[in-house]
Amino acid sequence: QQSKMGELPLDINIQEPRWDQSTFLGRARHFFTVTDPRNLLLSGAQLEASRNIVQNYRAGVVTPGLTEDQLWRAKYVYDSAFHPDTGEKVVLIGRMSAQVPMNMTITGCMLTFYRKTPTVVFWQWVNQSFNAVVNYSNRSGDAPITVGQLGTAYVSATTGAVATALGLKSLTKHLPPLVGRFVPFAAVAAANCINIPLMRQRELQVGIPVTDEEGQRLGHSVAAAKQGIFQVVISRICMAIPAMAIPPVIMDTLEKKDFLKRRPWLGAPLQVGLVGFCLVFATPLCCALFPQRSSLHVSRLEPELRARVREQNPSIEVVYYNKGL
Repeated sequence: QQSKMGELPLDINIQEPRWDQSTFLGRARHFFTVTDPRNLLLSGAQLEASRNIVQNYRAGVVTPGLTEDQLWRAKYVYDSAFHPDTGEKVVLIGRMSAQVPMNMTITGCMLTFYRKTPTVVFWQWVNQSFNAVVNYSNRSGDAPITVGQLGTAYVSATTGAVATALGLKSLTKHLPPLVGRFVPFAAVAAANCINIPLMRQRELQVGIPVTDEEGQRLGHSVAAAKQGIFQVVISRICMAIPAMAIPPVIMDTLEKKDFLKRRPWLGAPLQVGLVGFCLVFATPLCCALFPQRSSLHVSRLEPELRARVREQNPSIEVVYYNKGL
């Protein structure tokens, strides 16, 4: 593999993740690297250096003395900060590496301040604003989303989350206090079901590109878009479960103990820490639930597209598409 100069060969495929994406473990390792919060601490110069290494390598120029591990490290740093389709630098809070610290703070506050209506409204609004930035930053480059569509999705998701939170909050008045702690989770789940399909409504109207095994485009499919969006909604809701279900139970127990009764100010930081601990694992593991390159059986495509595929490539049984994040 190595050339005589001891330089890196040019046949390493850095377009694809480093680990086998057909296995759950490979996908998990990939997303642990992508969502690593330490990437946020890198300076602009370090990001630029990684970008140069990656772009040079793709152009066939190997930086002298580069090792394979350094090349992969540069690829993951580059992917953590730049948009794959446009190549522009993603705003800090929209990056995958910001998911854990941002979600940890917002979720921790949603779970801590769930008793009063104004704070419920405020934190649900903050959460949906953050979601809008993330969904926009990680959009699929093929289907540009208009400002109008962005606004509709944002307003609808925020309204949906706040309405769910306040509606459930009034219902739980007569139930045990622990039940009230789960209201923020229900609101977040409801908002995800509204926010993601609306953010990606263009894909539901015109479909997303489906390809054969080699990546040759076969056409656009709305069926594939529906399946992809459904998978993303499921993985986002699963992502929220550990962080929003485990800390409330622990906090409910702790708040009855003298230790926290004497130090009520410790509640919020403790809650945020617990949420963070859950998210560090839940975020990459739930991103890995479904392959990024998902597949769909030809028989489940729209009739016209199915007929076209069967006519042109009778041997194809399965088509592939990028489900988004």
